[in-house]
Amino acid sequence: MRASVCTLKRSLPPGHPSLVMRYRNRPIRGTASGPTRIGFTLVELLVVIAIIGIMVSLLLPAVQFAREAARQANCRNHQHQIGVALHAYHNLHRSLPIGCLEWRFWGQPSTRKNLAWSAFLLPQMGEQALYEAVDFNYAFDHPRNADAAAVVVESYLCPTEIPQGNGRGEISYGGLFGERIVDRKPDDGVFLYEQRIRYRDCLDGLSNTMATGEDMVGPDSEWINGGNVFVQSHPINDDRAWVGDNEIRSLHPAGAMVLFLDGSVHLLNESLDKIVLGQMITRAGHEVIPADAW
Repeated sequence: MRASVCTLKRSLPPGHPSLVMRYRNRPIRGTASGPTRIGFTLVELLVVIAIIGIMVSLLLPAVQFAREAARQANCRNHQHQIGVALHAYHNLHRSLPIGCLEWRFWGQPSTRKNLAWSAFLLPQMGEQALYEAVDFNYAFDHPRNADAAAVVVESYLCPTEIPQGNGRGEISYGGLFGERIVDRKPDDGVFLYEQRIRYRDCLDGLSNTMATGEDMVGPDSEWINGGNVFVQSHPINDDRAWVGDNEIRSLHPAGAMVLFLDGSVHLLNESLDKIVLGQMITRAGHEVIPADAW
């Protein structure tokens, strides 16, 4: 009897009602109760997108913090290299480099050299070949020095530096000529015009005397140009300071990196008391700097 039924079903033509009902009631492969669902519903997709957005918002500040920490470490290392080079220069010449040779004031003839301390420091920075390429018998902007002046010295740049595109190798760190905060005597720093300062002239101590500071977006920020020596007149990162003047400014959040003569580098907070900042710049002011000033 079973064999005859099977034979009958095989002999039924396609589309016969008994076959249609049989395959209509058969579940689709995948589950016993119904068809397998492929893909996400709209609600599930929105939930996934929301979770990804939350994760990105949580991770982005951490990534930015890590990048800024790396930039600060790089900047600190570059200024420390300058500090080591200054000690090597002093050991060799018994003085620090001259701040600016033949300072060229506005309107003075272009024959004045206006060569910077950072150009004289090149051999101690591991740039002997570049030092030899500079012709110190001519001004910093003389055509004889154009090729050498265009060379970029990586150790003179903070990673946050924004290139000005002026055709000369830039420098992110300016030498401190002095300050106009504690007193009105501006030449109380360590990088002066036509004058060399020795360590024994720094009566405040090497660890209390600032040598260089970040000078971002200021004018004359070129390692060969003596215009990168400046007088500090405002607090760190002060928005009221004229952008056409050199000041301690940085693109680091809430502070700027500065180098002291002992080779130590510190990130000074922009909330640092202005008087204390001035005392750190003077070389022989006999000031007592508070231990918690850092």
